[in-house]
Amino acid sequence: MREQAPEQLEPLYPNLQDNITRVLEELHYASDIVLRELLIGTEEAPLRAALFYTEGLVDTQSLHHYLMEPLMLKMDPAVWAAVLQAEEGFLQRLKNDVLTVAAIMEIADFDNLFTALLSGNVILLFDGFDVGFLLSLKGWEARAITEPSTESIIRGPRDSFTETLRTNTALIRRRIRDTRLRVEQRMVGRSTKTDVAIMYIEGIANETVVEEVRVRLDRIDLDSVLESSFIEEEIQDRTTTPFPTIFNTERPDVVCANLLEGRVAIVVDGTPFVLTVPALFVEFFQSADDYYQRSDISTLLRFLRLLCFFIALIGPSLYIAITTFHQEMLPTQLLISLAAQREGVPFPAFIEALVMEITFEILREAGVRMPRAIGQAMSIVGTLVIGTAAVDAGIVSAAMVIVVSITAISTFVFPAFNMGISVRILRFGLMGLAASFGIFGIIVGLIALVLHLCSLRSFGVPYMSPLAPMQISDQKDVLLRVPRWMMLTRPHLISSWNNVRQKSNRPKQRQ
Repeated sequence: MREQAPEQLEPLYPNLQDNITRVLEELHYASDIVLRELLIGTEEAPLRAALFYTEGLVDTQSLHHYLMEPLMLKMDPAVWAAVLQAEEGFLQRLKNDVLTVAAIMEIADFDNLFTALLSGNVILLFDGFDVGFLLSLKGWEARAITEPSTESIIRGPRDSFTETLRTNTALIRRRIRDTRLRVEQRMVGRSTKTDVAIMYIEGIANETVVEEVRVRLDRIDLDSVLESSFIEEEIQDRTTTPFPTIFNTERPDVVCANLLEGRVAIVVDGTPFVLTVPALFVEFFQSADDYYQRSDISTLLRFLRLLCFFIALIGPSLYIAITTFHQEMLPTQLLISLAAQREGVPFPAFIEALVMEITFEILREAGVRMPRAIGQAMSIVGTLVIGTAAVDAGIVSAAMVIVVSITAISTFVFPAFNMGISVRILRFGLMGLAASFGIFGIIVGLIALVLHLCSLRSFGVPYMSPLAPMQISDQKDVLLRVPRWMMLTRPHLISSWNNVRQKSNRPKQRQ
């Protein structure tokens, strides 16, 4: 197969006025593009120059202090004469002796010039030269580092990621001061040209996974990338599953812990949510709080989350199956009480549960979309009023209201919100199986669900690992959370290069 020839880049013109005209015409004389023409050097030997920058994306104070003043006000005639006569080249000498900006790069084509200009860099061009300078003086209004809004914990760090890429990578660097921490940056999106950074620890992360992340990112051909979910949908292994196969978080400590286990982080500019791969099913039930509390408390909470998972998944289905097909499973007194409650209800249990579940989903979505000042109050009042009125009107039974309420509350126990969404979707399918075949239908549905989970992979790693395939040595941080001194190794299927996490440091018992 013939290789496609690389795209030819349009070079800059030696004439400054031609460059100015080309830039302004390409950007249609946009009002936020600032052009400043100036004479640099001395009166005896002036040189025409021009700088471009995008208003609102550049730190103007630094621009004046580090660029305008050295070029226009503080130019020493002796230094300027040396710059003009330098053997190593005018631009090199100017960069070394005059300009005080830390990050300076040479730029020689219009394609990179426009990308850099619209990304918040300053472009400096000179008359008589077909090469200019790209100066990194980015500075825009950004949200301050605040407490996480979606992953609250009792004990632990309170900082979260922001919408600025460099702030997010710095939050990770602040915690992992290892020379092996690698940061690879690229642009994704034809129009947005969004900065995306790949972060991993060399020697711990599986190089095969790292290379797969590179390949999948380079394969993306989108018009825009406005949030990390755009990247997530493009690089995930399978799209025909309700379960998330890529983990996302807004907590720097969680990303650092994942990097130290051998995972790869994908940081996207413009969003506070960072992706980590590969993702495992058990990872969505683990909270950062588990590692800041005692191991026995963390283990108890994990079992509680697992119990809530089954309640949220099969709670209404079990109620439908038992009240419709398997009444003999209930104690007599309870059966009489449920029958009395349902005496005036005109609908079967499935329709009753379906109406209540849909009503609660409507209330939940309305609470999210309403203004924050009234959203929570309206959702609580709406739930109480509608539930009480429905029972009084004889449309649903009181027992069904209790079952749906406990089910809905259980979905909020999951640390990962997207796992709760998956359970909410699957719950309706299991309710249909329970209404058709009873408990037998629920069991068949659960078997199909387990088979589907075992077939999933996340960047080549089995989704149900380390439960399927079973890894005995990795069970210390799955359902149980053993004491830290027992966590000697990393997950084997994630970090196959360097499994040793720490040496044994078991505390000695005092006599």
